[in-house]
Amino acid sequence: MSRIAAIETVVVNISPKTNWTFIAVRTDSGVTGWGECSLNRWEPLLTAYAAIIGPELIGRDVGAGGEVIRYLPHSPGGLVAHAVRSAVEQAITDISAQLAGQAIDQLVGPARRRTVAAYANINRGVRSRSPEDFAAAARGAIDAGYGTVKLAPFDGVIAEDADSSPIDERVHEGLDRVYAVRDAIGPDANLLVDCHWRFDEARATTLIGDIARASPYWIECPVSEHPSQFAAIARLRERAHAHGIKLAGGEMITGPDQAVAMCASSLYDVLMPDVKYAGGYRGMLAIANVCDANGVAFSPHNPTGPIAHLASIHVCAAAPNVLWLEHQWAESPLFDTLIGGCAAPLLSGGFVVPSTPGLGAAVDLIVAHAHPYVALPRNANLDERLG
Repeated sequence: MSRIAAIETVVVNISPKTNWTFIAVRTDSGVTGWGECSLNRWEPLLTAYAAIIGPELIGRDVGAGGEVIRYLPHSPGGLVAHAVRSAVEQAITDISAQLAGQAIDQLVGPARRRTVAAYANINRGVRSRSPEDFAAAARGAIDAGYGTVKLAPFDGVIAEDADSSPIDERVHEGLDRVYAVRDAIGPDANLLVDCHWRFDEARATTLIGDIARASPYWIECPVSEHPSQFAAIARLRERAHAHGIKLAGGEMITGPDQAVAMCASSLYDVLMPDVKYAGGYRGMLAIANVCDANGVAFSPHNPTGPIAHLASIHVCAAAPNVLWLEHQWAESPLFDTLIGGCAAPLLSGGFVVPSTPGLGAAVDLIVAHAHPYVALPRNANLDERLG
């Protein structure tokens, strides 16, 4: 029997626009498991919630921790609480896999694949936000071996601010970035465009027509995913299909019930849950099963640090079907340095699944403490909050 002895939150600043937040769970036998709950600008609340549930977990057998971190659809803690619970689930599963001498995908599996197809999210690695710099980043990703590239180009576009901001000008600037990337990667590579819920239905409808010549594989999160907007999303999906474009979303869902609701309303062709918010490994695999049962592609959201990245690889290795895994490409060298080496080798556009017991890596605390938490300035640019 191995009991939980301590829980630690580790926040690492990796760029002027990004912090990553990790949870370490340590046992009385000296085994440490890691999870990630990064949620930019909410780090103090993540740390506070971890401190709240920590005393409920300490002293429990590792296998009995699930009672404290179980999925609660109406948690008053909202996404912060779901993120911390998800990270603790990741860490406990890491410990369990280490104790069993198995890689995590083998423990939660069956393990179905040894490589996971991936795409490069170039968004945070582009500093100047010019079309030329987006194009250069996209070419770099293609040269690195990716066949699919994603950007979030619509900086400063917030539909609710249309009366007080030059929203149409900002939309056009975003389209310039999209077309620059398409020119850079050529006609054969897949192009993904993330809208971060910035549009209303009318502007999203126009956008689909304006962007169609760039032939994006999908448009992601065009409008709010509040249930009041489900009918609008379904209409936008039909509009996208008329142009040969898929619709993707669901990166903030926290449980399989939300995936069921989205599938029942025919919102998306691709569902993108995140291991940081959706209940860790078991929550993600429950959502993957919902996708599989409904003919919706499963493509995990994964725009943050190396612990979530490795966790997502294990999820994809065990999922019944997977389209692509997102990878936040070239944002910071700390992505690899923070865990003492490469987070996972890229092979022919896919990541090799770690085979060592547990997650396959741990946070180097010396490196982490050399890059302590920095309170990020408030900014209306949602791209800097969510990836």
